[in-house]
Amino acid sequence: MTEILQQRSGRLLRITLNRPEQRNAIDRATDAALRAAWAAFAADDGLDVAILTGAGDDAFCAGADLRDYIPRFLNADMGVVRDNIATGLGGLTRGMPMLTKPVIAAVNGWALAGGFELALACDIRIASTKARFGSFEIHRGFHHGDGGIVRLIASLGLSRTMDIVLSGRIVDAAEAERIGLVHQCVAPEQLLAAAETYAADLLGRSQRALRSAKQTMLEVIGRSLEDALRLEALYGYSSGDPADIRTRLADFFARRTPAPDHDET
Repeated sequence: MTEILQQRSGRLLRITLNRPEQRNAIDRATDAALRAAWAAFAADDGLDVAILTGAGDDAFCAGADLRDYIPRFLNADMGVVRDNIATGLGGLTRGMPMLTKPVIAAVNGWALAGGFELALACDIRIASTKARFGSFEIHRGFHHGDGGIVRLIASLGLSRTMDIVLSGRIVDAAEAERIGLVHQCVAPEQLLAAAETYAADLLGRSQRALRSAKQTMLEVIGRSLEDALRLEALYGYSSGDPADIRTRLADFFARRTPAPDHDET
């Protein structure tokens, strides 16, 4: 079986985790396939936006495959752990944290443990009403190690992160939308269409500006206010192509310029 499926449509790439019998859990082969796919996406000038989802209707991703991926770390020395820091899980959690092209997660079911972290590593999360999120590592005697804590704090704040991670409880789709964990919650049959609609909107923007905006947001996290404001100004005022900006501004003003009164002589 192919661990992931890739479907290209114009400048949009859809990546589907393809292990539905294992709730799309990530084994070593899937991890390698994802890392290669994200690297190719980043390098392809013909692709601008990606959607990540899971096969089947039960799970987005149930995390790392506990039978294949995790055991190698149980008796590992620090060298093995250190080598893993460079790649993380699924190619996005640490391996490409500064990927500037937007990635949308279409969360169709369970997003647990490392699968939760993979969804958090995406920029926009659209969820089916069947989606369920959980920091289940705590039930196995450890906790997030692939960006879950860092990104939850950045997205939701310390108090909500404490609750979700320490309790290991399930966060359903309605709560996820209410607290801002997901950006939109839709019926299961509408999920991919909603993600593609969002992607189409992003594709209609200046890609240079979008990528600069994403880079700026990722880089200002954790900086002092003065440093963050300086960085935003530097990136913001150099983020667009001057010719493109002039064209867009001309279109903007043309649509808002009152039509001449033809009755005047």
